[in-house]
Amino acid sequence: MTYNQLGKSDLRISEIAFGCMSLGSDQAANARLLHHALEQGINFFDTADLYDKGANEETVGKAFAGRREQVILATKVGNQWREDGSGWDWNPTKRYILQAVEESLRRLQTDYIDLYQLHGGTIDDPIDDTIEAFELLKEQGKIRHYGISSIRPNVIREYVSRSGIASVMLQYSLLDRRPEESVLDLLQEQGMGVLARGSLAQGLLAGKPAKPYLGFTLEEVQQAVNAVRKVAGSNRMAAEVAVRYTLHHPAVSAAVLGIRTEEQLEEALLASKSADLTPEEIKALQQIVQANRYEQHR
Repeated sequence: MTYNQLGKSDLRISEIAFGCMSLGSDQAANARLLHHALEQGINFFDTADLYDKGANEETVGKAFAGRREQVILATKVGNQWREDGSGWDWNPTKRYILQAVEESLRRLQTDYIDLYQLHGGTIDDPIDDTIEAFELLKEQGKIRHYGISSIRPNVIREYVSRSGIASVMLQYSLLDRRPEESVLDLLQEQGMGVLARGSLAQGLLAGKPAKPYLGFTLEEVQQAVNAVRKVAGSNRMAAEVAVRYTLHHPAVSAAVLGIRTEEQLEEALLASKSADLTPEEIKALQQIVQANRYEQHR
C-alpha cells in the first residue's frame, strides 16, 4: 500500500481510502470488513454524521475501539437531521458545528477526530463563522485537521484563500474530469490534499450496464468503458484502471472507495497493487473521453 501525506497536514493516509457510507446494519460483519481492510494496509476511513442518522459513525467507532491509534478517522458535519426524522437541513454555523462534534466523538468512541470535514457548502454560507468553529476545535484538540467536501469551484476557492483546510473531498473520475479544469491544480499549488470519490462513476467503469451520466450519452459512456477495458487488457480489471486514473493526478492524495462487501474490498486492494498508468495510457483515455466542465458555481 502506498501512503501519501494529506496536504500540509501530518496525516499519512493510504492511497486507497475506505468509504464507510455503504456499510450495512450488521455490526459484526462491518467490524470484520473494517479489520480486514486495516490488516491489508488501509488506514483511512471516511464516514459522516449524516449517514444512517449517525449509526454509520457508531459502527465504525465500535469496530475500532481499542485500535484507535492504528487508524485515521474522517467524518463530516453540516447536515442537521430534523427532530421528526423527516430529512435534514443545511446548517454550517459555528454553534451547530461545536454541538455536532460532541455527538460524533461519542459515536466514534474517540476523544479526537483526525479530519473533520464540512459536508457540502455554498457561497452564501457564513464561511468565516464556519472556519472559526473548525479552528476552535483544533485549539481544543478535538480535531487534528479540517477540510471540506465540495464540488463547487467558487466554494473551494473561498476556503483555499480564507482557511487552513488540509483537504478537499470532491468527485473525480474519467467520466467526471471537471476538477481538471482548474481545481486540482489550484489545490496542488496551495499544498492542500484531494480526496477523490466516485472513481468508478457509480460502477459504470467497473462493469455495470452503461447509462447516460453527467451529460454523456449512453454511447459516449460505452466508449469510455471500452477504452478502460482496452487499457486494462487481460492482466488488470477495469476497476483497477479507473481507480489508477483518479490517482494519476499529483494533487490526489487518496481515492475514497465505497466498500460494503469482501468482494468490493478485494477489488479495492487490487487497485492498490496495480501499477500506475503510463503517460501513454492516460493520454489514450483522455483522447476518448472529452473533459467536461462545471456549469454552475464557477
